[in-house]
Amino acid sequence: MTDRIDAHLQIKRTALNARAYRQELLASNIANADTPNFKARDIDFKGALEAALSGRATGSLGLARTSSRHLGSESSQAFGGAARYRTEFQPNVDGNTVNMDVERAAFAANAVQMEAMLTFIRGDLSTLQTAMQSTP
Repeated sequence: MTDRIDAHLQIKRTALNARAYRQELLASNIANADTPNFKARDIDFKGALEAALSGRATGSLGLARTSSRHLGSESSQAFGGAARYRTEFQPNVDGNTVNMDVERAAFAANAVQMEAMLTFIRGDLSTLQTAMQSTP
């Protein structure tokens, strides 16, 4: 039974992990807006999600689990290979490629999409809870 529930929620869990990793990248870009020669990074969400669901890592090395009790890899390891340098819109004199308008907009949009995904997951879990309570 738990395998079916896990399979049902897998795509949403993977998407939420990809969104969380993207949020980390965007926050890092914002935090380093004044760092000379810092290069802004972002992920192609669709490509990273497809790669994660198909089981192939996009340029990153997966961790070997030597015991079934070991925890799985974190999202930064799973999606780390999907991070790409962002194309700069207007180069800065100090070599920094962070555009604060782009970063803030992407951060806000990603936060809204994370909230939507959490709402969908919460709805699925609520439906499962209702189904379990109603069956004798």
